Amino acid sequence: MFNTFGNLLRITTFGESHGKAIGAIIDGLPSGIPVEAAYIQAELNRRRPGQSEITSPRDEKDRVEILSGVYEGLSTGTPIALIIRNIDVRSEDYLEIKNMYRPGHADYTYDTKYGIRDWRGSGRASGRETAARVAAGAIAKKFLETRGIRIYGYTLEIGAVRAEIIKLGEIEKNPVRCPDPGAAEKMVNLIKKLRDEGDSIGGIIEARVIGCPAGLGEPVFDKLEARIAQAIMSIGGVRGFEVGAGFGCSRMKGSEFNDIPVYKDGKIGFATNHAGGIVGGISTGEDILIRVAVRPPASISKPQKIVNKSGKSTVIEIKGRHDPCIVPRVVPVVEAMLSLVIADFVLLQRRFQDLDKKS
Repeated sequence: MFNTFGNLLRITTFGESHGKAIGAIIDGLPSGIPVEAAYIQAELNRRRPGQSEITSPRDEKDRVEILSGVYEGLSTGTPIALIIRNIDVRSEDYLEIKNMYRPGHADYTYDTKYGIRDWRGSGRASGRETAARVAAGAIAKKFLETRGIRIYGYTLEIGAVRAEIIKLGEIEKNPVRCPDPGAAEKMVNLIKKLRDEGDSIGGIIEARVIGCPAGLGEPVFDKLEARIAQAIMSIGGVRGFEVGAGFGCSRMKGSEFNDIPVYKDGKIGFATNHAGGIVGGISTGEDILIRVAVRPPASISKPQKIVNKSGKSTVIEIKGRHDPCIVPRVVPVVEAMLSLVIADFVLLQRRFQDLDKKS
């Protein structure tokens, strides 16, 4: 089971949903980088359950503890260990269904691969694992901010409701993290309606990297968008990914899609950004723009006909505390994974430039 991601900047996550704790080890961060528990905590608070009426009521405060690698608020260059202890655990909610394969969950695939699984809250397959990613990603995000690079994610669409305007200042003012206040209200009403019906809904997240320098990425197998895709698609619940115009480019002519080089702000830039800030696997200096399709949560209270581990037909009604829509809580996870990739490539580019100077 591979639990490590990254080249120079590597993270390893550990822990299960109903275990004693979850956490992350961050290795490869240079010394002297600001690492503040309060900053990490602020990012975790954006992902934690129980933050609004449309999220799971599980009351996890997600308090982060920094165990190593930081002294007087700065990274020491040694591995940073972060831990988040699980407090509000109710494993008894899963007793009745521990021998059932829940639709849309990894129950069957985990049993098939490992021959054993932690049925308490989905164990390692739970979305709770993403808290460790957000904690690690917060450190990468802060590292990027010291270099003028900022990352924003927001809910673009939930169900058939889509944001028509993008106002970054509105993102954290509503529970769905939508940059369009009018659309946000419709999204909330839709989620409530489906929750009351015992159902769930998915949506689309859009994320931007602002201030990314040109030249990050590799031209063949380690293309910048390829690494971003791997990072984003590793998030549980994500079923689609696109960069720039994405699938829309299949309906465009070359004369429409091509981003024309222009001179602006004292340097070379592009008149449009259909490529999403990446060409040939390397950043162009324009904003990197991605979109992420998030599935509807699998845990719904609506009765569903299934077969259990013995192959016997039965009906399952999933109880417990679950989100009717995970899109708003996935936004900080997307930001975290995007931050980790960009930070990794910043360090790789710095090493390449250092080697070039020595030669």
